[in-house]
Amino acid sequence: MLGGKNILLGITGGIAAYKTTFLVRLLIKAGANVKIILTDSASSFVSPLTLATLAKNPVISNFEKNEDNSISWNNHVKLGLWADIMLIAPATANTMAKMANGICDSILLASYLSAKCPVLFAPAMDLDMYKHPSTQATFKKLADYGNIIIPATSGELASGLHGEGRMAEPESIVQFIKDFIHNELPLKGKKVLITAGPTYETIDPVRFIGNHSSGLMGFELAKAAATLGATVILVSGPSHLKIQHDLVTLIRVVSADDMYTAVHKHYKTTDIAICAAAVADYKPSIVAEQKIKKKDANLTIELVKNKDILLSLGEQKEHQFIVGFALETENEEENAKGKLKRKNLDAIVLNSLNDKGAGFGKSTNKISFIDKNLRIKTFPLKTKAAVALDIINEIINKIHA
Repeated sequence: MLGGKNILLGITGGIAAYKTTFLVRLLIKAGANVKIILTDSASSFVSPLTLATLAKNPVISNFEKNEDNSISWNNHVKLGLWADIMLIAPATANTMAKMANGICDSILLASYLSAKCPVLFAPAMDLDMYKHPSTQATFKKLADYGNIIIPATSGELASGLHGEGRMAEPESIVQFIKDFIHNELPLKGKKVLITAGPTYETIDPVRFIGNHSSGLMGFELAKAAATLGATVILVSGPSHLKIQHDLVTLIRVVSADDMYTAVHKHYKTTDIAICAAAVADYKPSIVAEQKIKKKDANLTIELVKNKDILLSLGEQKEHQFIVGFALETENEEENAKGKLKRKNLDAIVLNSLNDKGAGFGKSTNKISFIDKNLRIKTFPLKTKAAVALDIINEIINKIHA
């Protein structure tokens, strides 16, 4: 959820600043890029060197920076534009009051006033300060400006009092950010079922019928859908690929029958189904129990049809939005449109082996997206990650139309 996100962390001068070393480490571990603005008073509680080491970025404390015996400035406007999220933790009463009233006397406040992204703040102070009417009015004013508060918790405070005012723990702050991002995503609350890779149909204990699909297109679709907030069930045939995402469940299968069973187990509760797998159309009618020995005569293997997974989903469609794939070598558009209608799909993704850089075993793909009204949108050759995002965005446009 935080992979690749730019987090601008502002640390102000409260005892809770010591927790930010753990916070930075968790953000980096979650895949975020972190830049830190440390106020002068905060540096009394936490070391700039420690933070810079953890964040893998220099810590910013003022407008000026000295590099190679020359003086330049830390551009607060660029910092505000760079950030996907600005987080101020701990946020002291002093800093929040300045935020609420537009007082700009530090690079932290200048960056806050320049930020175009969501701003989250985690208050930390003593109980009486936290409960004071002026502080509560500050919270309301900041919320009215669109800032998001990460509520303080109750516990033992630096003064020795026990009550509300403790900054949320680093783990809770990271989870809060993840939940915030998730709630803003277009596929939040949607369940997406994706098939990927080839299927292997057993001939004997050592041989099988398969194809050259690597599964990359399906795996990239799963990443793209999860990145946009969906809960994803990824059913993959044999593939060396791996995926790590909080919202993706990977189910590995081997044969077309295995894939059929796994897909139908999850289909009823699915909102969007994307069948990107290269499922074998046929399988041997009889699987030899022992390895078939080579003989002088030709070998004939009888093949029977596999269950058509995509057709079965179209026949059982209720509320689901179903997308199929058509990899063609001739009469591409005609064949894709025929498959779209025949299998009761909502859209089909067409790619052709005649297009250089498209198809199996490539890191790129070139597609056309055809909806159920036979409208076609063609995309140029792109990486499969970029193609996956194009496909998911087209689906979002269709379901929200």
